Amino acid sequence: MPFTDNFSDLSNAQGYQFEFRCERCGNGYRSAFQRDAMETGRSMLRAVGSFFGGTLQQLSSSADQWKYDRATNSSAKDRALTGAVEEITPRFRQCRGCSDWMCADQCWNEEIGQCLRCSPIVAEEISRAQAAAQRDQIWDKAREKNWTKDLDLGTRAKLTCPDCGLKVDGGKFCTGCGSSLAPTVHCGECGKESKAGAVFCADCGHRL
Repeated sequence: MPFTDNFSDLSNAQGYQFEFRCERCGNGYRSAFQRDAMETGRSMLRAVGSFFGGTLQQLSSSADQWKYDRATNSSAKDRALTGAVEEITPRFRQCRGCSDWMCADQCWNEEIGQCLRCSPIVAEEISRAQAAAQRDQIWDKAREKNWTKDLDLGTRAKLTCPDCGLKVDGGKFCTGCGSSLAPTVHCGECGKESKAGAVFCADCGHRL
């Protein structure tokens, strides 16, 4: 039986239904719901038994106790799955290249007789290659341009003003209070420049 690894069992207590998935795009197709005649009969028996009581109610209880495991390979479920496969097969093709089941609408190359994974459509492949090359060329052109000539890379960039706490987008001075974003102090002993907040000179150890 085909479709043994790409379908889901959606059956419930009332009947059988299955969903088959394309192994390339993941699109799913559901088979028509097939009502279980035996379960329908048991439901009717339970309804009649609850109405009349007595022996019929005992038969209804027996029907409830009779376990019908749909997860096993029952003959009723096999027939339902066979019917679902016959219904859904026209929507799928099995690729002889990779052996996967593909939906005929989106993932099948009718001209070649293989799936689009094994035999992509030439025009689509050219389009993807052109788009990929264009993207790579844009990145190459962007790398060739000097985007740093107007930037001060020698000063540590600050995102918050040390005086007023305003968030800033770099630069030398705060747009909110005008304070320097990279304040410095000079050692009175050796003249070495140090960062604001430093207590001792990193060059001579003199207290700032």
